[in-house]
Amino acid sequence: MAYDGESLKVVGTRPIRPDGVDKVIGRANFGADMTMPGMLWGKIKRSPHAHARIKSIKIDKAAALPGVKAVVTAADFPQIPSEEAFVGEGPMNFRDLSYNCMARGKVLYDGHAVAAVAAISPAIAEGAADLIEVEYEVLPHVIDVEEAMKPNAPILHDDLFTQGVDPKPTAPSNVAKRVTFTKGDFAAGWKEAEVTIERRYTSKAVHQGYIEPHACVVAVGNDGQCTIWSSSQGQFMVRAYCAKLLNIDLANIRAMPAEIGGGFGGKTLVYLEPVALALSKKSGRPVKIVMNREEVFRGTGPAAGGVYEVKLGAKKNGRIVAAELVVKLQAGAFPGSPVGPACMCGLAMYDIPHVNIVGYDVVSNRPKVAAYRAPGAPNSTFGTESCMDELARKLNIDPVRLREMNAAKDGTKAAHGPTWTNIGYLQTVETAKNHPHLKVKLGKNQGRGIASGFWFNIGGESSAACHVNEDGSVTIVEGNPDIGGSRASMAMMAAEALGIPYDKVRPVVADTSSVGFSFLTGGSRVTFATGMAVTQAAEKVVVELKKRAAAIWDISPEAVEWKDGKAYPAGPNAGSFEPLSLQEIALKAGRTGGPISAEVSINAQGAGAGWATHICDVEVDRETGYVKILRYTAVQDVGRAIHPSYVEGQIQGGVTQGIGWALNEEYIYDKDGRLENPGYLDYRMPVASDLPMIEAVMVEVPNPRHPFGAKGVGEVPIVPPMAAVANAIADATGIRMRNLPMSPPHLRAALDEQEPPRQAAE
Repeated sequence: MAYDGESLKVVGTRPIRPDGVDKVIGRANFGADMTMPGMLWGKIKRSPHAHARIKSIKIDKAAALPGVKAVVTAADFPQIPSEEAFVGEGPMNFRDLSYNCMARGKVLYDGHAVAAVAAISPAIAEGAADLIEVEYEVLPHVIDVEEAMKPNAPILHDDLFTQGVDPKPTAPSNVAKRVTFTKGDFAAGWKEAEVTIERRYTSKAVHQGYIEPHACVVAVGNDGQCTIWSSSQGQFMVRAYCAKLLNIDLANIRAMPAEIGGGFGGKTLVYLEPVALALSKKSGRPVKIVMNREEVFRGTGPAAGGVYEVKLGAKKNGRIVAAELVVKLQAGAFPGSPVGPACMCGLAMYDIPHVNIVGYDVVSNRPKVAAYRAPGAPNSTFGTESCMDELARKLNIDPVRLREMNAAKDGTKAAHGPTWTNIGYLQTVETAKNHPHLKVKLGKNQGRGIASGFWFNIGGESSAACHVNEDGSVTIVEGNPDIGGSRASMAMMAAEALGIPYDKVRPVVADTSSVGFSFLTGGSRVTFATGMAVTQAAEKVVVELKKRAAAIWDISPEAVEWKDGKAYPAGPNAGSFEPLSLQEIALKAGRTGGPISAEVSINAQGAGAGWATHICDVEVDRETGYVKILRYTAVQDVGRAIHPSYVEGQIQGGVTQGIGWALNEEYIYDKDGRLENPGYLDYRMPVASDLPMIEAVMVEVPNPRHPFGAKGVGEVPIVPPMAAVANAIADATGIRMRNLPMSPPHLRAALDEQEPPRQAAE
């Protein structure tokens, strides 16, 4: 059922979030808050080498330490075959995941787990981990993506052969996969082009930067039943991975979702849960493991860095006729970078007749990458949107006008296949063009940048239940951890469908034994897909409420209509009855058929793509290379904003992270492949004082395939900022920064090259 936007009473308002008070006063339970009687503390021992063969692991001294109850290594994990599955936010090989949780045969990056202990206190566990003796044969390593692609590079996996090339390779390679997308005849396109531009851009690996480290408590009962409490983006993902990695039946694992202190895609994999489960199984006691910040940086997935080669061909009037994009992405120690989405997103904003895109998924001696808000899209878009700006300058065309005249519209066929419908990209460009921001005059050393971005958004499997309580209040049960205000949006959609006040609906995020299967929280899918399941469950309850009212009145259910939370006779022919409220019907439920509830499980299709155009003003301090963000406006097609405040918050958060990626954040390795900045003192993330208030402008182009017109909004905002900032710096200085981050030392060096410093007076 589709709801008319004009008649909405709850959707589109800004109520407080149901979980807000507990989080503000510190009562909410996160992964590290859980304790159990007899609980042990786990600690993981990690490799100090980027690449080394494990010759031996001696655990005797650690096991003999008083207070130690269990020690595990890869020998305690079953050897599982290579098998790919789509359980998290991207494809993952189960064998690779097992090897990532506990190294087997070789360590592949600084921080790779090699053993773990469980003891009666954190201090004893840490001391025991230090007593584990690992003998290594250090091997040559490779960190850089293009170095890893060279024929003479150190090979990480002897059984890894490049997929997607013909003929099939006979020699192992660090290039796991080659992907291609083509549209039209790009050779003919280059002949049509009157102006061409070809550039190379790079970005570094960056961490998702969630404040809450990974944490879990795992208990294995005497009957083999396993219970896992952890902060993750999907309890069903945790259950599936742990079951596979330790050869346990799914029915024997109950995964409980704790509150989550940030994830952004980085908590769509498991690192600790299988290890804690193995320790609990061996010790017979519950085991708790909490990472410290250094472990988070060294042992969990950052977003991929990479190289982006862009070539654009245009007519002199600015019409782009041909484009080529080459993406080389770091996967980390195991295959699986988001190279596919990177290739698909980089040029999706434009209607270009001839396109050729090639991507490479490349392993190197770094932690296995994880998703990070629109995984892959910020990478390639930094290249394509920077090149768009360079093309605009070469053609002497306003950068907003260049985007406007080449914008993808309804009916445009994208290079990766789909034909767009109900998209609002052009509206974001036009809204940006008419925004007061563009009329503000800039001063000395100040510049303005424009950039656009795209993300697919996804649907997928979701389950929800709607239960009417005896007092007429309603409980909504769903299976997706709340990382962006989804409890509020679920309650709002249910309240709208039921016609009752928002505060009468209580949303609950259930464990794997209490609700049907739900794909994880990621891909900007929850408000769309799980919201659809919640709405359908509420609508089924409305059908039942009408039946109950009909039974009370002794008329046909077809003669009852539901409006504003009450049952009414459908016209004078149905009879003359006083309206029955939901509360009155609930009170009589026992006499009219029993409890009133409904459950829905769906595989939601028809997610609406997200589009954005951003405007960024900067001021560059030429003495230090410091870049100050003066003003930032983010315009986004949000479908229909269910809770506008949370939509604005998602946009502001994504922009903030993109600015950090642009200006400061990077993984820095020494010559031995060791991470040099595994902590917030040396890994520079933006804080509130670094930024102005980010203005979020919502363009509402409702998605007709969702009852309330919702599209995902969480991913798109991180896509344009890197290019927007780079374009603004170029406008302010005349210097094109093509390598991220554009940190003060890097920009200062570029400024020195532009204006060599004067010789000091003798």
